[in-house]
Amino acid sequence: MGQLRHLRRGDGEVGLSQLILGLDPGLGTTGWGLISADGNRLSHIANGQIKTDSKAPLAERLLALDTALTDLILAHKPDSAAVEEVFVNANPQSTLKLGQARGVVLLGAARAGVEVGEYAARLVKKSVVGVGNASKDQVHAMIGHLLPGVKITGADAADALAIAITHAHHSASAKALRF
Repeated sequence: MGQLRHLRRGDGEVGLSQLILGLDPGLGTTGWGLISADGNRLSHIANGQIKTDSKAPLAERLLALDTALTDLILAHKPDSAAVEEVFVNANPQSTLKLGQARGVVLLGAARAGVEVGEYAARLVKKSVVGVGNASKDQVHAMIGHLLPGVKITGADAADALAIAITHAHHSASAKALRF
């Protein structure tokens, strides 16, 4: 984990690429999206959703989420992960369940030694679309533009890809400032 991968570009030049796992936590459905970032070049690797059984007890659902996320991280070995920050909504029960799922996601990435970035929803929208109040449709359309040919498995996976793209942009900016 945490190692840059050497990829050969079409022109024979070797570049450094980083695998970024975007995560949109939820107790019922956690979206995930994996991209490769080589400087400003982004490419889609995979995306999907982790679903838990709504009839199962809370502890079993959290365990199922943790197990699936661990399998995902072991299979793809991301260099970093990015998670959307929690927001408070009108239903305190929903906010609490979201926080618990988010805790499992953060723990799973940290346990695997994967560095985690956290981003507010408005920042994700601004990074992907250019405005912080963009609609979900606008975000999903931009994902298709930024990752040509991507087949998105659902709204949660699209949000996770947007989070990964945000992390890629912010990581590239941070590296540019260090040099």
